[in-house]
Amino acid sequence: MPQSLFYFFSFINNMQPNLSIAALNEDNFEQFIGLINELAYFEGLEPPDEGALARLKRDGLGEKRRYEGYIGMIGDVPAGYLILIYNYSSFLARPVLYIEDIYVREEYRRFGVGRSLFDLCKRRAEEEGCARMEWCVLTWNRNAMEFYEAMGARKLDWFFYRYNIE
Repeated sequence: MPQSLFYFFSFINNMQPNLSIAALNEDNFEQFIGLINELAYFEGLEPPDEGALARLKRDGLGEKRRYEGYIGMIGDVPAGYLILIYNYSSFLARPVLYIEDIYVREEYRRFGVGRSLFDLCKRRAEEEGCARMEWCVLTWNRNAMEFYEAMGARKLDWFFYRYNIE
């Protein structure tokens, strides 16, 4: 990803005047991994192993970046993170922004972190000429569903399938 695509956004609102969003970099990578580990725990999954950690670093910070990563900060404290990637719509012949993860620590929910991360996705989608944004939500995560619906998203009548390569 070109350096010009890195962003640092500061958002000031009535609820949290110290909210900012920073693009993933060498300085905040360990905080980013800490948040990924928290999401794994929240979802009842195994956190990334050493090999996965190396790939996350290479693919998020290396020369050939495979994803964009961002951290939402409340002051100096990492409050949430975002991973996004792009795929393509054959019918619309335009890119699609795919949100792999939006995670906000429970104690920082309702402070505008999730909304700011979601707004960043909308801006990136517009900048990249995307036709739409897509993501998945676990069926038991009602809070996430309510959040996304409040942002104007709608649930589709599609089933999500997965085939593991390893």
